[in-house]
Amino acid sequence: MPAPFPTRSLSLSRPRTHPLPPIRTEVVIAPTLLHLTSVAAALRPDWAAAAQNGWHKGCGAFTGEVPFQALADAGVPWVLAGHSERRALCGEDNETVGAKVRAALDAGLAVIACVGERLDQREAGQAEAVVAAQLAAIAGPLKEADWGRVVIAYEPVWAIGTGVVATPDQAQAMHASIRAWLGAKVGGAVAGATRIQYGGSVTASNAATLAACPDVDGFLVGGASLKPEFVDIVRAGSSAGGE
Repeated sequence: MPAPFPTRSLSLSRPRTHPLPPIRTEVVIAPTLLHLTSVAAALRPDWAAAAQNGWHKGCGAFTGEVPFQALADAGVPWVLAGHSERRALCGEDNETVGAKVRAALDAGLAVIACVGERLDQREAGQAEAVVAAQLAAIAGPLKEADWGRVVIAYEPVWAIGTGVVATPDQAQAMHASIRAWLGAKVGGAVAGATRIQYGGSVTASNAATLAACPDVDGFLVGGASLKPEFVDIVRAGSSAGGE
């Protein structure tokens, strides 16, 4: 039987104290739009809801789109931008993703901005260059103060839903590269404070090892978020990076 509320779930480690121990990880749940407000109302008080997408060109005659302002009016605090499926299936390019991040922040939302390379790009030695271009499009419209409401999620596209997981060394290398890029292009304070999630076939069996990587600050969890093991993934993030 399918789960009543299909979701993508995000565990964001490293910040914040919450009133319900023992979980110290910031957790954001991103269900389908149809279920967004219902899930938000049902969540424990220290968890939050996110939209999987939003519209970046304001309110108006954009049939079928949900502007970021409407999400904010509905009390939704978070939104994803640039998820690999939207890039691949909906044709969202780097510039569109950057515009969405800027528009979401302007509407008062916090953003989980996704970056990541395809297998052919990695095999061609282009992984870091691809991710750097994606980061540049996100960072371009932002001011330094905006980064307090931005989380970067690294999705190696070749590892999403395939059962193939980046090794801890591969994940750490890319996360370190992302942090170095932020330090060089945005500033050391932003680089040190920005949370960088890993998202690629994260499960309870590999979460603790990945969470131990010094530049992995949390997870963007897909299929495993629909299983009981999601709690174990959250606890892995809490043990490694929670405060």
